[in-house]
Amino acid sequence: MGNRPPIVVIRNLCKSYFRGNQVIQVLNDISLDIDDGEFLALMGPSGSGKTTLLNLIAGIDKVDSGIIQVGGVDITSLSETELAQWRAMNVGFIFQFYNLIPVLTAFENVELPLLLTGLSKKERRTHVETALSVVNLSDRMDHYPGQLSGGQQQRVAIARAIVTDPTILVADEPTGDLDRVSANDVLELMERLVHELGKTIIMVTHDPRAAKMAHVIKHLDKGVLNAHPQTDF
Repeated sequence: MGNRPPIVVIRNLCKSYFRGNQVIQVLNDISLDIDDGEFLALMGPSGSGKTTLLNLIAGIDKVDSGIIQVGGVDITSLSETELAQWRAMNVGFIFQFYNLIPVLTAFENVELPLLLTGLSKKERRTHVETALSVVNLSDRMDHYPGQLSGGQQQRVAIARAIVTDPTILVADEPTGDLDRVSANDVLELMERLVHELGKTIIMVTHDPRAAKMAHVIKHLDKGVLNAHPQTDF
């Protein structure tokens, strides 16, 4: 395991936004390696750049300068069209508010990312059933999101995230909207994805309990990455 190259390689990453005519530096010279099969938690105060970094790794946003390689692909050099295709194949998204489509069943929600692939209907069904069994919701596949608890909806969202067998899973505050018991269920499920399926998860969280589940915790503060904040008093 130790001799495999990191799945994510970030070098000298900078990102700023314009607010009126003011330039707001969000990320400043970030370099980071994430190993294949790692569960990484990104923590930091509000406005520290956590979600921006997550979105850049996931190819939702573009860097100002620097390099991001995911699975050996330099995503910073891709065009918008190439990036959209790359994202569809390589990134599974888990959001705070699930982002399920209310008029679709759990099965149909999980199937959505597969509609962009060349898989046949039968192949899609197999993938969806597998993903829903991984999250222990095989018995709920015909239910609509409104008929499911928050924890169950988040598990459907995780099934949707893993159904394409992506290179990385990115999770933005995945337990932020859940009660403690459901949050623990979801975190244990994410840990299983890492241990049993070898998934790589990058999670933004401000919840120390969630971060404890991760193998590695990195702290962002004012756009700068710091692995050991507790020594910096």
